[in-house]
Amino acid sequence: MNENARRLELDKILSACASHAVLEAGKELLLSCQPVCEVGEARAMLDLTEEATLLLFTLGAGKVEEFPPCGELLERAEKGATLSMAELLGTARLLRSARVLYRSVRSFSDERIVRMKELTEHLMFDERLEEDIGRKILNENELADHASEKLFSLRTQIRQLGERIRSRLQGYLSGEERKYLQDGIVKVRGDRFVIPVKAEYKRSVRGFVHDRSASGATVFIEPEEVLEMNNELRSLMLDEKEEAARILAELSHAVGRMRAQLEGDMQILASADAFYARAEYGYRLRAVRPELNARGTLEIVKGRHPLLDPGSAVPVSLSLGEGHRFLLISGANTGGKTVTLKMCGLFCLMAACGLFVPAAAGTRLSVFDGVWCDVGDSQSIEENLSTFSSHVVHIREILEQATERSLVLIDEPGGGTDPEEGAALARAVVAELLRRGCRGVVTTHYSALKEFAYSQDGIENGCMEFDAADFRPLYRLKIGAPGSSNALLICTRLGLPASVVEEARGYLSEGARAFEHTLRAAEESRVRTEEATRRARELQKEWETRLAALSKEEEKFRREREKFLLSSRAEARRIVSERTAYAEELLSEMEEIFRKKDLSESDLIRARTLKNKMTAEQPAEETPVRAVPVDAASLKAGDRVLVGAMGAEGTVLSVRRDKGTCEVSTGALRVNAKISDLYVAAPKAPVREQVRVTRNLSGRPAAKRELNIIGMTTAEGVAEAEAFLDAAVVANLQEVRIVHGYGTGKLRAAVHEMLRRNPRVEAFRLGKYGEGEGGVTVVTLR
Repeated sequence: MNENARRLELDKILSACASHAVLEAGKELLLSCQPVCEVGEARAMLDLTEEATLLLFTLGAGKVEEFPPCGELLERAEKGATLSMAELLGTARLLRSARVLYRSVRSFSDERIVRMKELTEHLMFDERLEEDIGRKILNENELADHASEKLFSLRTQIRQLGERIRSRLQGYLSGEERKYLQDGIVKVRGDRFVIPVKAEYKRSVRGFVHDRSASGATVFIEPEEVLEMNNELRSLMLDEKEEAARILAELSHAVGRMRAQLEGDMQILASADAFYARAEYGYRLRAVRPELNARGTLEIVKGRHPLLDPGSAVPVSLSLGEGHRFLLISGANTGGKTVTLKMCGLFCLMAACGLFVPAAAGTRLSVFDGVWCDVGDSQSIEENLSTFSSHVVHIREILEQATERSLVLIDEPGGGTDPEEGAALARAVVAELLRRGCRGVVTTHYSALKEFAYSQDGIENGCMEFDAADFRPLYRLKIGAPGSSNALLICTRLGLPASVVEEARGYLSEGARAFEHTLRAAEESRVRTEEATRRARELQKEWETRLAALSKEEEKFRREREKFLLSSRAEARRIVSERTAYAEELLSEMEEIFRKKDLSESDLIRARTLKNKMTAEQPAEETPVRAVPVDAASLKAGDRVLVGAMGAEGTVLSVRRDKGTCEVSTGALRVNAKISDLYVAAPKAPVREQVRVTRNLSGRPAAKRELNIIGMTTAEGVAEAEAFLDAAVVANLQEVRIVHGYGTGKLRAAVHEMLRRNPRVEAFRLGKYGEGEGGVTVVTLR
């Protein structure tokens, strides 16, 4: 990593990103990552980071599985060396990691996963070898009994023979020889079973002495009678070791044959791990993918320096490269000029390393052939360089190597020397960089450089905002106007004696005081204007929201009123139908009486009774009643009122005199009405005793959900459908079916035309499979 990238703290960013890597090789790739200079390469890396983010945080894929470094052991295995059980288990983990990543990436059919599939398509793995190692090796020090049939047979014989030897030696532990023994436990020395005998009795037990204790009080003797069995046991154990070595050699040889493929796997897995780490770092940083270009255009939207606390950092937006190639940032000390300058260069380097940047959507960055910077105090005692000298050395390097595809960042050029000469040098350096066509950001306190930015094409002034009322920086960048340094105001805030500050102000030249005063006044005016604009926009947004809510409520009320009126008309139609049917019933009875040839007196009485019933059922002619407004002072809950806007009577539920409204229940609806729109309800007429007629009348049927009009003419079918919808609205049904069949399609077309015009219909569709398909129309009511 070059010194310019280190000055912008790219190494710290890569180190933070590497902490999310699983593999040591993945961490090394990130720590050694160099920014690319071609926009195509940078876009490819960002594609991989984006796909890794999609896999991890949207599709739920796992990261790369950890495995130990295997480079050296693979080389030994290829040369014929036998690997240890621990090394073979590490190789199995490498095989598993390659297999899991390969299948994980390909298990998703998402079309956005392209480059990760290309990256992992050359992964090689041997699932059978992986299973063999896992099945035959239990842990780093033990082979499984069933690693081979021979090993299982040998271990079985060893266990059985060991039991026989122990059983034979139990006679010494419980017999007459017990008095010669130090303790009653069978021991093993040099893979041979022995008994512990007290030193003074070693000649009392016939056998071979194999060892003695450190104190010399105990000798370990192998009795003669188990000598042959111990020899056989020793032979079996040697055979077991040979078989184990053969199994390990066989597995090692299989690993050695795959050396080239497994080394390729390690590189691919390390690369994938590095991109997964980039994805996790960007996710935790709430970063976005920037749009890249090669034109030198930058558009940072609400960017935050990644090393600052995201909870307290103030987002900064800036643009560069289209209207102006250089941005000159001025303003108060500690106002964020240097942080903004470093953020601009760091974002470009991060994107060139395949990293997302902590900014808002719409951020655009460019890929440069080099990012050159002179930031901070780089004085060197060893090299005998002062602050000014070190700045000059850095600027010389920039002027020697910067091209029109370079990004140049200079923090306060010309500092550390005479202000007038420093300002002149800074102006000359910026003018030279402009002539070369470079892009860049420069911070300064020099008034001469601010004036230069006003008169020179290709460079634009910008300032870090400052609150003069509270003597504090706002950490917001404003492009288009220079900023005042506010040095004396900051001194006041930091506690410098007021007399000293006033005396310093007196030493300022008249031109400097006037320039600083003008800048400060313009900045304060702009801040006040922007604050007023912000408040106006907030109010506008608030009222737009309220108006939208009122419009929705108005539309809801209109639909409810329309539904209420339709329901009322349907109910009136039903009452008329019932009355008509009742009258026809009475007339039918009268006709039946008068069809008789001989009328008796009882027949005449019956006919007169039927006539009186018909007369009694005729509604009395209503006399017009003048509407009387309600008394607002005496209006209370429970009063019956007439709502003028709806023409319907209702009961008052609550009264809000402060707003001049009240809540009224009208049937199934509750409405908020103005008190001025309420009238005294007409008194109810006395209920006349009704004659209950039961002859030839049935109870009112429940509303049907389906109407069959197959075989009817178009006019008949449409009329039946309208009456059916009226009944459904009265019954408060939400969905009904009209069965019209297929036929020529005329009946269906007529019904659909009626449904389009009917205000009670929310929507309609043909039936689905199982609902009658094209022979049925399903209607949704409002």
